[in-house]
Amino acid sequence: MNALAATSRNFRQAARLLGLDSKLEKSLLIPFREIKVECTIPKDDGTLASFVGFRVQHDNARGPMKGGIRYHPEVDPDEVNALAQLMTWKTAVAAVPYGGAKGGIGCSPGDLSRSELERLTRVFTQKIHDLIGTHTDIPAPDMGTNSQTMAWIFDEYSKFHGHSPAVVTGKPIDLGGSLGRDAATGRGVMYATEALLAEYGKSISGSTFVIQGFGNVGSWAAQLIHEKGGKVIALGDVSGTIRNKAGIDVPALMKHRNEGGQLKDFHGAEVMDASELLVHECDVLLPCALGGVLNRENAPDVKAKFIIEAANHPTDPEADEILTKKGVVVLPDIYANAGGVIVSYFEWVQNIQGFMWEEEKVNMELHKYMNSAFQNIKAMCKSQDCNLRMGAFTLGVNRVARATDTVVDDSSYIHHH
Repeated sequence: MNALAATSRNFRQAARLLGLDSKLEKSLLIPFREIKVECTIPKDDGTLASFVGFRVQHDNARGPMKGGIRYHPEVDPDEVNALAQLMTWKTAVAAVPYGGAKGGIGCSPGDLSRSELERLTRVFTQKIHDLIGTHTDIPAPDMGTNSQTMAWIFDEYSKFHGHSPAVVTGKPIDLGGSLGRDAATGRGVMYATEALLAEYGKSISGSTFVIQGFGNVGSWAAQLIHEKGGKVIALGDVSGTIRNKAGIDVPALMKHRNEGGQLKDFHGAEVMDASELLVHECDVLLPCALGGVLNRENAPDVKAKFIIEAANHPTDPEADEILTKKGVVVLPDIYANAGGVIVSYFEWVQNIQGFMWEEEKVNMELHKYMNSAFQNIKAMCKSQDCNLRMGAFTLGVNRVARATDTVVDDSSYIHHH
């Protein structure tokens, strides 16, 4: 089941639990605006190439819309739509005053030179500059884009609207990016893990962890869990899958990787079969890479007691049912990986105020938001008698519904900060 079908299914289930009126339910699903633009650029060899750019703006009832821009050959409107909708619920769960958006350009960034990417980004920005903005829609990096992409959008947008650093987040520090933004998703994952384990009288130190994916999120999560005394016993990415019962020395692995080494060549661990990673014996499993990795084939063999969804949509609905029956506790992506958008919000706030925070303040505030959201999800689970995924969805959908139609009966009490 793809992300679109799963998101819509979760939304409908949450709407039913909340008893939303069918007109309101319909209106919450329909995107506010869908944009499709053609971007033609001269390639380095002088020939012209055309690419299609998208932006789906889903909902702005709780604030300006927010969401990533991905450069990927299969940027498909359906998927962009699902991800925009997901951002609406995610920002509501995290209690940041945004709605959801998502966008992208159908291209293979690896096949384009740096100057071609710059031209493409600037043309895309020219086409959408009057549809994005500090108080309208604030893009961020996603698959295939990075802080450099954001710098180009910010620069191009500012030609039309004057100096506007708050129009994008995930910028380089020198251009008003926030300290702590790079580690934010991974750090949020660590705080979420701490909050969940505490519910069961456990802590990170003394627990064993298996991490799938060693990109930005996985590598930060691994480092921070290691710092807290957690034992990372197995880890994998495209460059190899490794394990060490006594715990992998994560700082040494980072050094190995930053020097261009592959996981499979790391001396402090033994190589294992990639297909065994997700079903490896451990307390906590963190899928930090692709969607749909837990499915009906491997879910019955999962040995972890807790799954923290650091990736987007790593567990398909069939796997979800199997895991629930097995008593595995799944902390949903809509909350677990919200650290990135929370610190993006802090970046935006700092840009608007023209006042930058110390990294310590960023991390402290992130901790507060992640904890508060967890308590609110737990309260929803109690009042709706549902699992954590539905607790998070009902929390998010309820907040958006109340902002859309303030006459919706607020039967469930929710703590704010």
